Amino acid sequence: MPIKSISCVSVTSHDRSHRTKAGELFTSETRFLTVDGGHIAYDDTGGDGPLILAIPGMGDLRSEYRLLRPILQNSGYRVVTMDVRGFGETSAQWPDYSAHAVGRDALTLIEHLQAGSAVILGNSFAAGAALWAAHDAPMHVSGVVLLGPIVRDLHVSWFAMLALRLGFAGPWRIWFWATYWNSLFPTRKPVDQGRVKATITKNLREPGRIAALRTMIGLSKADTAALIPRSRVPALVVMGSRDPDFPDAEAEAQWLATQLHADSLMIDGAGHYPHTEMPEQVAPELLSFIARVHD
Repeated sequence: MPIKSISCVSVTSHDRSHRTKAGELFTSETRFLTVDGGHIAYDDTGGDGPLILAIPGMGDLRSEYRLLRPILQNSGYRVVTMDVRGFGETSAQWPDYSAHAVGRDALTLIEHLQAGSAVILGNSFAAGAALWAAHDAPMHVSGVVLLGPIVRDLHVSWFAMLALRLGFAGPWRIWFWATYWNSLFPTRKPVDQGRVKATITKNLREPGRIAALRTMIGLSKADTAALIPRSRVPALVVMGSRDPDFPDAEAEAQWLATQLHADSLMIDGAGHYPHTEMPEQVAPELLSFIARVHD
């Protein structure tokens, strides 16, 4: 496919809502959905437009979509963003932190909202969660947008592996992650980057959250990689040309798009969060894809 370049569990629900922590980065209120093992925090723009569910990457917060969300909302969509297991206002401790488990959480939330099928946006490892949700319940997922997707085990040099181990080995581990996260915006950082970084840092200081991050980092993605050739959901792959998680981001995008029979969009100069770093360049193709899916 062409690359375009631009320079289920038992559920108890309740409507607890408040403005706290990560939720302060949004104007809407935090809501919670209780599932087996914990609760999932999310926010919801409401409305009767087609549903979009956005899932952030590991070690990040649902505020990752704060710049893209108003664009989608103003285009008539109902936008829901959720914190993944371990982070934000979602429970910290879970028996399973896999992409498949997060995909099940996404499906539970979609079913709870009773708003029809959703287009799921998934960043980094959460791209795998989007694919798993579509695999497990295709009637609830009309399309997936994979942003900086890490959906297979990548080769990591011995030097990078050593740096990772040292980074998480001592009391500097939260500083290490926050510094690494900040480096994933190589060309330009949002004007509120410092505030978001401080919020992520504060969140990771809460009991159990840094342990969740370490667990997630160590998980193999072999099960998600094996799923990819069987995927039939309409998909859009979005990658930044300077994403440091890949030795060749364009080659990775081409591989995944070919496997999924999908289009891919390269954002020149962007890193691992192209939708946050350059939302104005991601949004037009994203809106076009969503419109095609809902036609």
